[in-house]
Amino acid sequence: MREADADSATAKTHTATPRPSSGAAIPVGIRLALGMAIFGSATPISKIVTVAMPVFVGAALRATLGALVLAPFALRHQHRIRLFSGRDWLLVILIAVFGMFGFTALMLYGMRMVSGVVGAVVMSTTPAVTAGASMLLFGDRPTWRKLAAVTLAIAGVLVLQIGQSGEVAGDSALLGAALVFGAVCCEVAYTLLGKKMSEHADPVLVAFLAAALSVPIFVPFAIWQWPDFDPAAPGWGDWMAVVWYGVGTLALGSWLWYSGLAKAEGAVAAAFMGVMPASALMLSYVLLGEEFRWIHLAGFATVFGGVLLISWEHRRMARSE
Repeated sequence: MREADADSATAKTHTATPRPSSGAAIPVGIRLALGMAIFGSATPISKIVTVAMPVFVGAALRATLGALVLAPFALRHQHRIRLFSGRDWLLVILIAVFGMFGFTALMLYGMRMVSGVVGAVVMSTTPAVTAGASMLLFGDRPTWRKLAAVTLAIAGVLVLQIGQSGEVAGDSALLGAALVFGAVCCEVAYTLLGKKMSEHADPVLVAFLAAALSVPIFVPFAIWQWPDFDPAAPGWGDWMAVVWYGVGTLALGSWLWYSGLAKAEGAVAAAFMGVMPASALMLSYVLLGEEFRWIHLAGFATVFGGVLLISWEHRRMARSE
């Protein structure tokens, strides 16, 4: 959504209503793949943004740009807003607080302390963490695939941390990874709360409302940090990253993913879940110029194995319905 976030394909693919294939299979597949790839780009882009400007200035710009771009798509469903109950508005506010404010702030602060590759690997645990939270909080039935995915996610992050010695100051790297994992937890909250809302509300409308409601939360913090920011200091590349962070990873990614999801079978959509972490890893090397290390690949491969297991589980669940 958010990005992934963002985001987050795990629970949303399961909520899609299976529909028969049509001649639009190729464009739908492209939309799903591009949506996930754009969500994945949020990890390295957030690294660029957090280096270029104060966290809350960048976060406020992201939410504002995302809300502005989503508005034309979301307001086509504005008649549904009148049907929202008090419980619905509470869910939207919680999504704004956790999925927008909490996710973006924790992500940006965390990415200040870790490399893009480390951030990509930690963010790749999102599907497994979502599955674990669903089992613990919502009573979803445990399966060996879900449990194995959670185990692989934990193992992958541990592999990465073991290999971090000498790359970044240990305490700083650990804190940074913990903050990024906090962003993962916020993304999971967005997914699970959004799953409840999406039962009777358009997901793009929910994403727009959450982004719009998060803006007034960000603004006081952005004003507080503004005196330490020189708008002339960031280069054109930094400003392009800010624009993409809001327009791309929040707005365009959400529209592409949800528009494809509406026309795809749940099992087909689940197959695209692996695009997001792969995109985050590759773009961290390309955009940030980070050095390749085998320990990165080992940690990513371990976590990615869990992503594939979750995808397999959702394909199985979609076919059995």
